[in-house]
Amino acid sequence: MGSTVLSLRIDGELLDRLRQHAAKRGMSVQDYVVRTLIRDDFDERFATSVEETEKFYGVA
Repeated sequence: MGSTVLSLRIDGELLDRLRQHAAKRGMSVQDYVVRTLIRDDFDERFATSVEETEKFYGVA
């Protein structure tokens, strides 16, 4: 899979918090943000699959 550049403008305070969170994990801010987005995407897809399964089988 290739990569694409995403440029965004964020508040300085938010960037400072992101730097702190990333540093605690020994990561760059870029890696921290990407992992956070991947985790959020997984959570959303998982929740959708649970909802679809409940629709198919019915809620117990």
